[in-house]
Amino acid sequence: MNRNKEKRKRVKKLAKKAKKRSKSSKKRSKKSISRKAKKKVGRSIKKRGAKKSLKKTKKAVKAKRAAKARPAKKMARAAKAMPDLVKKKTGEIIHFYTHISVAVVKLENELRKGDNILIEGATTHIKQKAESMQIDRKDIDIAKKDQEIGLLIKDRAREGDIVYKV
Repeated sequence: MNRNKEKRKRVKKLAKKAKKRSKSSKKRSKKSISRKAKKKVGRSIKKRGAKKSLKKTKKAVKAKRAAKARPAKKMARAAKAMPDLVKKKTGEIIHFYTHISVAVVKLENELRKGDNILIEGATTHIKQKAESMQIDRKDIDIAKKDQEIGLLIKDRAREGDIVYKV
């Protein structure tokens, strides 16, 4: 009886070791293939004498990255450069649903359908009309103080952003 148990244990241990070995060999083979591929690419570039073209592509990539970063900076500058509008704090965003682009707003003042609103935050600056407002999936025209409403927004907002009536 004891011998059978010991044999089973040995077999289990050997099976575990075999699994570990097969996993580690797969990992090694993936790494070695990628390294070989990199070396081949590097050699082909050297053979062609294409170091200059490689530098040009790196510059192009940097330029694209910089171009992507510029709009956020421009928006921030535009927000600072805009004259102070007569704005009244209406509420604060307490949640945002990205897939439907709806913000849950805790109101501090009354908000009506058609009012011009401005949503500002650290990375947010949205100016639009309050077109679609709902409470418990029912459309409303007027939202009163201390209510939590769902407000359709045309861009992404974050929790903590402030909603102003302009």
